[in-house]
Amino acid sequence: MPGTPNGPVETYQTLLVQERADRMLVQLNRPEARNAINQQMVDELHAVCTRLEESPKILILSGADPAGGATATPVFASGADIAQLHERRRDDALQGINIKLFIRISALKMPVIAALDGYALGGGAELAYAADFRIGTPSVKIGNPETGLGIMAAAGASWRLRELVGEPVAKQILLAGRVLDAQEALALHLITELHEKDALLDAANALADRIAKQDSLAVQFTKAVFHLPRAMHPQADMDAQAVLFESPAKFERMQAFLEKKDKRGKKPDTNQDTGDTK
Repeated sequence: MPGTPNGPVETYQTLLVQERADRMLVQLNRPEARNAINQQMVDELHAVCTRLEESPKILILSGADPAGGATATPVFASGADIAQLHERRRDDALQGINIKLFIRISALKMPVIAALDGYALGGGAELAYAADFRIGTPSVKIGNPETGLGIMAAAGASWRLRELVGEPVAKQILLAGRVLDAQEALALHLITELHEKDALLDAANALADRIAKQDSLAVQFTKAVFHLPRAMHPQADMDAQAVLFESPAKFERMQAFLEKKDKRGKKPDTNQDTGDTK
């Protein structure tokens, strides 16, 4: 995982996790299964969420390259593990195994960035939809083929996708199995940046750098208020701003801005004594 300074990479059974001062980089790491989301990965991502809830940081999600080396088709996540889905029944559906995880990821206090390379399908797409930002490579393919398997996209796509791309395109994806390529996803703003594969994580870190330059508490309040129902505005905005108006960072940052502005506004004194006796 590029970028400096680098912390140690923790190896879970299905994830590679690197924690830094202001962010956590999490790579889905089931290359032999095209990063399919199984129960172990769900459990481990819940553990990541626990850490980020206790110590809020930016989260960057990516996928390990699949087995097969450079010739293999890249993949962020090929979806939920079909072998496990095949065995799930009514009671499993009612547990909301994936949706509860994706809601938890979406609700993290600091922004989540999904760095997509190659296929993001089914549950993999729904994980990406739960992120605040999605950037990708020209090889991105994103969609929800669940109805072709006799089930529905029930881990967030049925409402998030309409908000992200609009109802007509969302129905094409959910009801007719349309898979968007990178240019289509970019045109629809489902992803906001395209980068070559080797530059993808650098771009994700650059976006995280821009977020990290903001005041952390202001970012957290803004994200929380942004996702509230319309009926809660403007009261929620005023309540959040009331807290921020009293925060030390507000005074420090505004004082620094005023001092910088004042310094820029000062002109050199052309009447100063130069020592010239002429």
